[in-house]
Amino acid sequence: MRNIVNATGSGVTRVALLTHSTSPRGGHVHTLGLGEALHRAGRPVHLFALGDPAKGLYRPVDVPHTIVPGPRREGTTLTERTLDGIERLATALAARIGEFDVLHAQDCIAARAALAARARTGAEVTVLRTAHHVDDFTTPVLVECQRRAITEPDRVLVVSEQWRGILARDFGVDATIVPNGVDRRRFADPVPVRRDGGRFLLLAVGGIEPRKGTVHAFRALARLRREGLDPMLAIVGGHSFQDFAPYREAALAELPTLGLTPGRDVVELGTLTDAELAGWYAAAAAGGALCYPSTAEGFGLVAIEAMALGVPVVASDLPVFREHLTDGVDALLPGVGDDEALAAALRRVITEPELRASLVRGGAATAARFTWEHSAEVHAGVYAELPNGTLAPTY
Repeated sequence: MRNIVNATGSGVTRVALLTHSTSPRGGHVHTLGLGEALHRAGRPVHLFALGDPAKGLYRPVDVPHTIVPGPRREGTTLTERTLDGIERLATALAARIGEFDVLHAQDCIAARAALAARARTGAEVTVLRTAHHVDDFTTPVLVECQRRAITEPDRVLVVSEQWRGILARDFGVDATIVPNGVDRRRFADPVPVRRDGGRFLLLAVGGIEPRKGTVHAFRALARLRREGLDPMLAIVGGHSFQDFAPYREAALAELPTLGLTPGRDVVELGTLTDAELAGWYAAAAAGGALCYPSTAEGFGLVAIEAMALGVPVVASDLPVFREHLTDGVDALLPGVGDDEALAAALRRVITEPELRASLVRGGAATAARFTWEHSAEVHAGVYAELPNGTLAPTY
């Protein structure tokens, strides 16, 4: 990138943060947290997201942003939605590309859109990509789309050592690790939650989908019921660019055979506001735990959020989790996809109050290491390392 002076003549690197969604998924939550921290530090940043302009982002933010109308979902395939989303975002970026020095994409769609906008306009901008994880696409078009979204940007970032290794091994890309963060101010005004008869609350965040390991949570819950325990499982979320309806339907269809009642033992909460989510976190802190038996993750930001809010965590023994979680210290980490081990770990947090208290203390210490202010400083250093990048002043 050649030296580009912004509109104020300051020479400060102007960054566009790009995301394919306005739903509270991990990558988008990361983008908002990073954008707000950069903005508070006085760094010129603007967020672009695909979504519904009438609805806006899923929560209020203090960072300048533009919502680009997203692709139609009904009656379309994942491939059609992906290509349409790339085109819509690329068109919007091309119209304003002269306002930025760096296009920082947070996902496959955003990266391809940034590359397309640069190619169409010939603008002297750097395309930076954060690869939070690699999607398990199966169609040749989407597999190739994802490959190019990783190999063609000028520089690639990741949020864990595991994904740094995967990108080096599978794509020949040397990525830089940047940290995630948690902003407790998002959860400062919780909406009170009334729990069913004071039952122990197992909170799952991320919806019913394969990589969240939902069926393992259902089967572990059934084991606990057979042992005489009576916790409830509350599931937050469910919006995804991909369509997990077949998995969700099959998982829910299994509940009666497991002796579980939908609406009583398993409650779907859908997408919540931050205040509503804060209420459920508070309820779990008062008498519950996070149930997070993922089979694949890019980082697992939900676990850090829960720890920051005093919720004991039961996750799965994924390599990416072991980079920042320690079994028995700040979380319990049963084997991936092991229903019996998950049930045993949940049984312990339900029946051992001393263990819950210990995990909460360990979790608070772990969560304290992850702030958006620190993440923003690391990102600002990366921006400064780009050709002719310049650090903005911090106020």
